[in-house]
Amino acid sequence: MEKKASRRENECEEKNSNSEGSEQDKGYKTSLITLNVGGYLYITQKQTLTKYPDSFLEGIINGRIMCQFDADGHYFIDRDGLLFRHILNFLRNGELLLPEGFRENQLLAQEAEFFQLKVLSDAVKSRWEKEQLASRETTFLEITDSHDRSQGLRIFCNAPDFIAKIKSRIVLVSKSRLDGFPEEFSVSSNIIQFKYFIKSENGTRLVLKEDNTFVCTLETLKFEAIMTALKCGFRLLTSLDCSKGSIVHSDALHFIK
Repeated sequence: MEKKASRRENECEEKNSNSEGSEQDKGYKTSLITLNVGGYLYITQKQTLTKYPDSFLEGIINGRIMCQFDADGHYFIDRDGLLFRHILNFLRNGELLLPEGFRENQLLAQEAEFFQLKVLSDAVKSRWEKEQLASRETTFLEITDSHDRSQGLRIFCNAPDFIAKIKSRIVLVSKSRLDGFPEEFSVSSNIIQFKYFIKSENGTRLVLKEDNTFVCTLETLKFEAIMTALKCGFRLLTSLDCSKGSIVHSDALHFIK
């Protein structure tokens, strides 16, 4: 009799445990929301969509705003399904994080306004304004002779990050070629200034070692700049001084994406 009673107690405990587990599973499942945005399905948590009170998404989840459903019973929102990825990431992260090279700021700002996310809309507009300002300001890098500023190379581009990358690459190449002679050039914000250039029949060489061997040429640095630009997706718009003929003989290069 005691064994039967014990068995019944165990069965009751298992039923209660299973009942509690099923309730937890049910609660977890109901916290997941599937949205159909312009034909793209997104699954996220209810708390993510209701993060910003008075937003469009919070309104439809809490029943303040009427929303259509698709054939599968998912909320249907007739907006840009691809851009909604960035809306959802903003709700998840609490900040604007966009992939490198993102160019749809105006469209994303419109989406943010539709979803009534003012914080996101302001962030996108601020980013857009900064990019517009940067595109109007041509950034340059000058490689020059400290004794003769007319000798050297000028690199123009409207992308400050690219100029910084070009500068670090040229400094790296120069240091590798000028092993033991780091005092032969200095670096400032937009200028790499060598102690002196040496003119020769084959072109302008930058530094002459004690054994009279040339360690670096201006043409080498031009090729480094062009190859770095191509690898980064930029193109050579034109050499700003075409009178020299070949690109390697020009005094300036202009890159654009």
